[in-house]
Amino acid sequence: MNFKLLKATSFILAGTTMMTVMSSCGGSQQQQQAPAPEIATITLSPSTSEVESAYPALIKGKTDIAIRPQVTGFITKVHVDEGQHVRKGQTLFTIDQVQFKAAVDQAAAAVSAAQTAVKTAQLTADNKKMLLDKNIISPYEWQLADNDLQNAKSALAQANAALVNARKNLAYTTVTAPSDGVVGTIPSREGSLASPSSAQPLTTISDNSQVYAYFSLTEKDLLELSDNGRRTLDAAIDSMPQVQLRLADGNIYPVSGKVATVSGVIDNTTGAASVRALFDNPNGMLRSGSTGAVLMPHSSDNVIVIPQKATFELQDRRFVYTVNDSNKVASTPITVAPFNDGKTFVVTSGLKAGDRIAVEGIGTKVKDGIVITPVEGSKAEAPAPTPAKQ
Repeated sequence: MNFKLLKATSFILAGTTMMTVMSSCGGSQQQQQAPAPEIATITLSPSTSEVESAYPALIKGKTDIAIRPQVTGFITKVHVDEGQHVRKGQTLFTIDQVQFKAAVDQAAAAVSAAQTAVKTAQLTADNKKMLLDKNIISPYEWQLADNDLQNAKSALAQANAALVNARKNLAYTTVTAPSDGVVGTIPSREGSLASPSSAQPLTTISDNSQVYAYFSLTEKDLLELSDNGRRTLDAAIDSMPQVQLRLADGNIYPVSGKVATVSGVIDNTTGAASVRALFDNPNGMLRSGSTGAVLMPHSSDNVIVIPQKATFELQDRRFVYTVNDSNKVASTPITVAPFNDGKTFVVTSGLKAGDRIAVEGIGTKVKDGIVITPVEGSKAEAPAPTPAKQ
């Protein structure tokens, strides 16, 4: 009986062990047969890239002329208001003219007296010359009379110069616009003392028919612009396409501009050079002192463009996950162009037409060496280019 019980127990243990082994094998087979994750991919092909780099810009009028008085006096009349459009020669301010009119009258009287003195000296000199010719007086006496005449003429010239200066100072009491433009802030009103030495100008006249947008390019940008010295900056500027201006509210100014100049000096503190773009301003929409961003286009033909979300960085290098014919993923280093639109990269090396890359699950589902199930479709498409933000 004990032998039968032992035999039955052995049979049960053997069956249990066999079931455990079969269960383990089945679980392993199930794990090995788990489906590969579905990952969106794209097949690369050459395309055209059009991106825009944005550079913060300060807008200034073509001319911003600080209006300062040429004489000292109290303002008696302000003829314009802030923001008013004025024409060249239009009166802006009047400074108290009383003392300057008196100076003109005094200078005119001095001229009249000097003219009389010249006439008297001329008569004396002519009379002395006649007497000299008759040997009645000595040459010395005639010379003294002629010297008096010359002194009188010099005094007349000085009096005339003083009169011109007095009239000029009187004219300075009427302050006029030196050019067409828009009136800026007017800190001084009627009754205020105006002086050439004042820290603040009377106002500023900005010629806004055209405006300059000032922005900066780094030394690296300048090297790329000149193709690393293969062409001059002037040639590079001439070949540059037109630029756009993004206003402070995010809208694009409807008139295109042109980069006009690049400073020949790089600021050591910022490592950048000042660049000036010129925009027409026919309706006066742009005002001096406004801000915005200059949008510089960068167009490339027959290049590889990939979504930025398909890349990752490791130790200052950029990588993508390429997918081979066996659907196995491998990390691949790439280099990209310095300009981008914030959503895509232009690949300069590391990828070629026909390569497949993963465009989702980067750093989460997708790991180096795994096998995936590629999905080609709309969710794998690259985003449309938009203006860059730098």
